[in-house]
Amino acid sequence: MTAINAVTELEIDGEIATVRIDSPPVNALSANVRDGIKRGLEAAEANGAVKAIVLICAGRTFIAGADISEFGKPPRPPTLPDVLDAIENASKPVVAAIHGTALGGGFEVALTAHYRIAVPSAKMGLPEIKLGLIPGAGGTQRLPRLVGVEKALDVILSGAPFGARDAKDWGVVDELADEGRLHEAAVAFARKLIAQKAPLRKVRDLSAKIDSARGHPEIFEAVRKANARKFRGFEAWEKAIAAVKNAVDLPFDDGVAREREMFLALLASPQSKAQRYVFFAERQTSKIPDIPASEPTCPIRAVGVIGAGTMGGGIAMNFLNAGIPVAIVETSREALDRGLKIIRRNYENTAKKGRLTMAEVEKRMADLTGTLDFSVLADKDLVIEAVFENMALKKEIFARLDAIAKPGAILASNTSYLDIDEIAATTKRPEDVLGLHFFSPANVMRLLEIVRGAKTAKSVVATATQLAGKIGKVGVVVGVCHGFVGNRMLAQRQREATKLILEGAMPWDVDRVLVEFGLPMGPFAMSDLAGLDIGWSKETSSRSTIREILCEEGRRGQKTGAGFYDYDEARNAKPSPLVERIIRDFALAKGVKQRAISDAEILERCVYPMINEGAKILNEGKALRASDIDVVWINGYGWPTYRGGPMYYADTIGLSRVLARMEEFRAKLGDDFKPSPLLERMAREGASFTGAS
Repeated sequence: MTAINAVTELEIDGEIATVRIDSPPVNALSANVRDGIKRGLEAAEANGAVKAIVLICAGRTFIAGADISEFGKPPRPPTLPDVLDAIENASKPVVAAIHGTALGGGFEVALTAHYRIAVPSAKMGLPEIKLGLIPGAGGTQRLPRLVGVEKALDVILSGAPFGARDAKDWGVVDELADEGRLHEAAVAFARKLIAQKAPLRKVRDLSAKIDSARGHPEIFEAVRKANARKFRGFEAWEKAIAAVKNAVDLPFDDGVAREREMFLALLASPQSKAQRYVFFAERQTSKIPDIPASEPTCPIRAVGVIGAGTMGGGIAMNFLNAGIPVAIVETSREALDRGLKIIRRNYENTAKKGRLTMAEVEKRMADLTGTLDFSVLADKDLVIEAVFENMALKKEIFARLDAIAKPGAILASNTSYLDIDEIAATTKRPEDVLGLHFFSPANVMRLLEIVRGAKTAKSVVATATQLAGKIGKVGVVVGVCHGFVGNRMLAQRQREATKLILEGAMPWDVDRVLVEFGLPMGPFAMSDLAGLDIGWSKETSSRSTIREILCEEGRRGQKTGAGFYDYDEARNAKPSPLVERIIRDFALAKGVKQRAISDAEILERCVYPMINEGAKILNEGKALRASDIDVVWINGYGWPTYRGGPMYYADTIGLSRVLARMEEFRAKLGDDFKPSPLLERMAREGASFTGAS
């Protein structure tokens, strides 16, 4: 065994050289790893006894991807293209031996090898699209040559990893190895290549899989059409399609050169910078300054959920999906049966789409117990209350839970707004109480606000943070305040949206501006979707707001075919002349003089107060980091990832500009626009929330 550098060793076994990378934790393509691969190959090439080379990694994974921490810094040689040239142009067959994950640049390394072998558990993929990038080291040129244009585009545009068995079926991988015996199998495979005098099979020279797409631009147009809604506002996906089309239309070297140009342009783009910021921000959320990584956590083997409604059912599904049994408790048989039926239907619909087998559906349902007996919660490790937002009811439930739950059980409320400390005070164990605010639909939305009460134990917070990852959520620890982080900021936007339509903008104007900004839906379309009558009572309605008037007129949203918008049978929305008249009459009655309002003002009045509220939240310590606020808004409210979140966005436009506009609005419109002291100080100092500019 010969050390090539600090992370690379070369082993010679007769005619086989093994270049082994060992750069924990994931063998990312750092400068050391690139140097080790290139020099290891050169040493193997120079050894006359060697006739084939195996490239393998130690630890838990093959090269998991690029070293993202190097992005934006001066490049250190050798570059990745230099390394790939050394692999592809080696005079002896190079076999990439894959375990763990081979993603992004790591997968491009494997694609450049002449042959590939993998264990069945290995995963491969090109996730660059999630960072606002395209593969930049030949991935868009080599993958289509192995799997065809359509499959390559699916892999690149989804960014999702695929398994080794699929890779074998598609022709990406040449052989599968037994788990735990990858090196032995790779060496045996290399010896077989030598015995067979196998050619140096360069992927760049393959053309059969792309020939059929040549002269058929409709293939690419169909992909554009199919993905237009998903990627609205994003830049990278169009470049990805163009790059794959180049693989069909251009010589290989020209296609690679164009790919590299597009990659570097995207790397420098504001969108990719924002998406890379979000990537790191999500990984920061689990780091709680006063809770060490060594903090003991509580094993969660069985969960109870109180309430089988929309939220309770969705919450239960998260744990069932993770293999954790759930008991769901209701107060009436009718409500319980309805909730269980919806859970089963959701799973069966997923199975119909091919994302679950019916055996997996039945396994999940077998792990679910529905009951009217509250006492079944006595042995659960975690109990989540998911009833409607009523403090008296929640306090009553927690008092009952306190009497029956086992010592050490975690008691959580799914409240969206209410005071966790007040709820915890009804128990004799406030240290075991916290908020777990799931977002609707709870089985789909990635965000989980972990609400840390004044007395919540560190071990309970650590358990919740760890559990969030296990059930596929991004858990963000927040403090106790009305609405926590997300809904507290949302209230600022909702207030201004409501004021704007009285002052002269129409609901569809406000919605359009926010959708053009990148949000999936505007506030009025969202209200129609949810139902305008949520929290509305006919008996107490006084026509004191536009919403009350619409509800009294039977316009309660999509479900009634009319709300702020008119809807056809397919629930397509169109502006309503009746609503416009109702708004104008209401404004007149209130003495509000209407005026033309620019799109710029709509956006600033909806977004800048949110930023200001975020600054207040930071100042009060209700969020640990500005990036945590951004993660909340991206994963819970659909803030466009390519804008990085409201606090990151504030930095990109400049805090001095935000402050100046807040002060102008305050002078005209009152103290709703009073700037946060933190915003004032940071703008004065030229500081930023996130380091973006």
